[in-house]
Parts: sequence; C-alpha cells; structure tokens
Amino acid sequence: MLTLPPVPYMPDVETYREDEQETVDQLNATFDEILARTHEDYGHAVRAVHAKAHAILQGTFTVEPGLAPELAQGLFARPGDHEAFVRISTNPGDILDDAIALPRGLALKVTGVDGARLPGAEGTAQDFVMINGPIFLVPTAKKFAGNLALLAKTTDRAEGIKVVLSKVLQAVNGALGLVGLDSPKLGSLGGAPQVDPLGETYFSVTPFRHGDYIAKYRLRPISASLTALTGETIDTTNRRDAIREDVRKQMAVIDGEWAFEAQLCRDLAKQPVEDPRVEWKEDDAPFARIATLRIPRQDSWDADVLRRVNEEMRFSVWTGIVAHQPLGDINRARKDTYRHSAAFRETANRCPIHEPSG
Repeated sequence: MLTLPPVPYMPDVETYREDEQETVDQLNATFDEILARTHEDYGHAVRAVHAKAHAILQGTFTVEPGLAPELAQGLFARPGDHEAFVRISTNPGDILDDAIALPRGLALKVTGVDGARLPGAEGTAQDFVMINGPIFLVPTAKKFAGNLALLAKTTDRAEGIKVVLSKVLQAVNGALGLVGLDSPKLGSLGGAPQVDPLGETYFSVTPFRHGDYIAKYRLRPISASLTALTGETIDTTNRRDAIREDVRKQMAVIDGEWAFEAQLCRDLAKQPVEDPRVEWKEDDAPFARIATLRIPRQDSWDADVLRRVNEEMRFSVWTGIVAHQPLGDINRARKDTYRHSAAFRETANRCPIHEPSG
C-alpha cells in the first residue's frame, strides 16, 4: 500500500469551540470537588486524576541518529541522551484498592530539551502523558466534563461496591474478548484486564505538533524482560497495592527498554485532529521509532525519588516546547486544568512544584 506524505502542520488543523472556556471552568470546579474530598480523607493532597502511582522510575531517553527529516523534528532533531522520569499510575482521582481494575497511565518527563517553550512551561523538560489504549472514549472536552462530574460523586466512596463491580465487569469484558469484542468503555468503568503495566504499550491518544508536521506517539516495550510481561495478569487478592508490590520486585532485577515511536498524520480525514475516539490505523499511518527509553534495575518505590518526582513534579502535555504543541479540543482543555490541579497540591501540601531546569 502506498503511504501518503505527512500532512504539514498549519494552525487551521484545529477547530475551536465557543464554549471551551466554560468547559474548562466546569472541569476545574469538578477537580476542586475531587481534590477537596480526597485531601480531607487522606490529610494530603493528591492529583485530581491518576492519583495512585504504582512506580516511579529513572532512566535515559535516547533520540535515535539518522532519522528521516520529517521525523527529526523538535526534541528529535538532534540525536543524544536525556535524563528521563517515569510515573506509572491508574486513572481515578482517589487511591483505590488494586482489585478495582482500571486502565494504566504512564507519564514520561524528558529533561534538558532545547527550544522555544510553550506558554507557562517552566524548566527544560518535555512531558508525554499516555495511557495503555489507542483512543479516548469521548469526542470533546465538554463531553468528558459531563462524565467526570458524574464520576466525581463516587470519589472515595463505596470502595467495596467498586471492587465487586470491577470483578463483574472484568468477567464480562473477558468473555467479550474471547470473541474479539472487548470494550474500552467497560475497561474504563473497572472492567479492564488486570495486566502488568510493565508489559503494556502506551499511547498519547491525542495529537501533537511534530515540528512541521502532526503526530501521535506511543511507547512500546521491546526488551525481552518486558515483552515477557505483556498480557500477564497480577493477582490482587487481599493485596491493596499489588501492582506496586509486583512492579517493585520486577524492577529490582530487570533492565527495561522501550521504543518511543511517532505516527505522522497523512490524511486528516482518516487521522483527524479533533476527534480522539478515532484510532489512526497503522496501515494508513505507520509508526516509526524515533527514540529509546532505557530504565535500569532499581527500586521503583524509593522514598527520595518518590518525594522528588511524585510530590514535587507535575506532568502535563503543556510542559514542553512549541515544536510539540498539544493539538485538539481535549488537549486545549488540559492546559489550565492540569495546572489548576497541580496548584491545589502545591498549596495544600506546602510543597512547591519543581521543574527540571538542567
């Protein structure tokens, strides 16, 4: 099949809605509800989404040499090594028993990145915020805000019921999977497979500028130590923090390597910017490896690293350079809401946010 040339980035690839600020205000109000409730319950402020971390990792992010011109853009214009931090999590704003099976998240911070910064982006890092699925479940930030407002009412409530419901949804989703009909929506409600996060592939889901072009990104395990874990499930029976415990044991003895890949947009009709529900099919828009993330064996729950990264850093798609500007309605809504959530933590915990500047 003939692969089309990549679509050049132009500002008009985005379509703005008149009610976007109203949606951001609604999201911030919902985040405040979640943040205030969890802060009261825990005596410590946590993130409004992806509150529960399972691992904090440090490694090296190596930009590949000899990239094609359309791939050698922004951060990836020059080969070389960067220090990197990784936070693995699940998506709710409350810290739940791991028996409640939910999608995995992975936030990656690449440090020492040159280039003009996005508005308000301190430091020199480029962040990538990813989940272990290729699509977002709603088309717009407004729809997401409505769903989140309903979910906020269940924050830190009826955990026992959530555990039971999760087991039912996992069984239903597993049965659907046997006939090729597994449901991302069931997964988001607690029916996700209880898989080992180290074996998962993570996707940016939403598009970004890739210098002169447009791209989505993914992080794919490639070392044998990680691919051996792909699809493996974690037994959470009577272990509230089973994922953290298992990952800590694994990372103490293995060295991990992931391929960081770009998927350039080649047809705006097939790879839309404004609807993250649409999967960009690899047949039409192939992925290409542009960097390698290497994480050596380490303590994935080290107290000092946990304080430095989990408490004193924030991860946001708007922390980065102009060459990787987030695109689309969902991404635009993330700009102020992520900062709003981080500001609550900063004030409530009396702990300033520190962005790497070296």
